[in-house]
Amino acid sequence: MSAERAVDLETEFGSIDIYVFDQLLRGRINARDRVFDAGCGWGRNLVYLLRAGIDVSGVDADADAIAHVRGLAAQLAPALAADRFRVESVEHPSFPEHSATVVISSAVLHFARDDDEFDRMLAGSWRVLAPGGLWFCRLASTIGIERLVRRLGAAGRRYRLPDGTDRYLVDEAFLVDRTRALGGQLLDPLKTTVVQDQRAMTTWVVRKT
Repeated sequence: MSAERAVDLETEFGSIDIYVFDQLLRGRINARDRVFDAGCGWGRNLVYLLRAGIDVSGVDADADAIAHVRGLAAQLAPALAADRFRVESVEHPSFPEHSATVVISSAVLHFARDDDEFDRMLAGSWRVLAPGGLWFCRLASTIGIERLVRRLGAAGRRYRLPDGTDRYLVDEAFLVDRTRALGGQLLDPLKTTVVQDQRAMTTWVVRKT
């Protein structure tokens, strides 16, 4: 691939999560969708969606990040209203219930401080998703690095990772249980990437029934 072509791809897709890209390639996110990015950050997963004219919205608690995403949207999708991106928590987004056909939650839920906060973050994001919609989530887990993580406290799911960070970590049984409790159906088997024994990231893809 030429250097020129590589630059074109970066311009079109930005720093998109490769697993979000996989959902695009498989036709699970398309021009008819309404995509809600729960914890959108600086918009790494939104560049292509904005370019493609997809109806996109998002929230993040970081005001600077939202200002950046609004600027990105003004450049790539000027018809999209600025208030589609709001400084809000994922626990309490102001977007209507069932207003999105796709919800993206990428590297967000593992920042929960405890079980209650995790469940609030999950419920707030899930509430926006319409029945039949696609839930895409990437989050840190213990899968594949169980012997390398250290639990913080006597109970709960906060762990110290080998990379020195503290995260709320899930496992396969936990995600299968949450899928069932939410009334969802796994679209893909759980897939986990272990990054050189430093951390593990699991992809959790669900259809809301």
